Amino acid sequence: MARKFFVGGNFKMNGSLDTLTKLVTQFNEADLDPEVEVVIAPPAVYIIPLRDHARKEISVAAQNAYHVPSGAYTGEISLHQLKDLDLPWVILGHSERRTLFHETDELVATKTAASIKVGVDVILCVGENLDEREGGKTAEVVTRQLAAVTKTISEEDWKNVVIAYEPVWAIGTGKVATPQQAQDTHADIRKYLASAISPAVAEATRIIYGGSVAAKNAKDLSVQPDIDGFLVGGASLKPEFVEIINAKKGAKL
Repeated sequence: MARKFFVGGNFKMNGSLDTLTKLVTQFNEADLDPEVEVVIAPPAVYIIPLRDHARKEISVAAQNAYHVPSGAYTGEISLHQLKDLDLPWVILGHSERRTLFHETDELVATKTAASIKVGVDVILCVGENLDEREGGKTAEVVTRQLAAVTKTISEEDWKNVVIAYEPVWAIGTGKVATPQQAQDTHADIRKYLASAISPAVAEATRIIYGGSVAAKNAKDLSVQPDIDGFLVGGASLKPEFVEIINAKKGAKL
């Protein structure tokens, strides 16, 4: 069965209610490829109004959450609270959470297992920094990050996970992995899933690319056999996000 193309827009800590509402209005009015699953992740304070404003084909995700159901965790949002809002997705393990907020592989894995348990699907981010890329350690790093998750969830649980490969050196830098570099790492991830979990999980799991994705490179990336979509940062705050959503369709023309 073909894997459905998936495009996520991570707004990060950007925008106001006014600017983001106008942006989502543009997405609502656009001709979006119906064969693509579209998810946007606004700042937490705007999740509810933008969820209510977005057309039904556009789902809304949280950018992060905590695995404990409730308690004295000032500033955190629990996965149970996301479920209470009926949010279908959460981004976990983004490189900015790992580097700026020191989230470990084990914490990301714990969050992933907790999220699946409460019924919120996961966009699970993995990726290497520039030193690791130049040292030839890309496969080793992403395998380590995935192995932590493999220990905490079942084979059945992987149907609730989309893996986002994001080379840290390409995020917000304007640099982007070449289509072949991205494809090679996606193939390595799929190979790991086949050996560590099962060939069925490897075949079914969507692996998307994140790292300075823009309209100008999305088509070339979209035709790679193991790239099943994108996690878009800065470009998701622009009208060109529509072109990225439609990249797969455009590549077929």
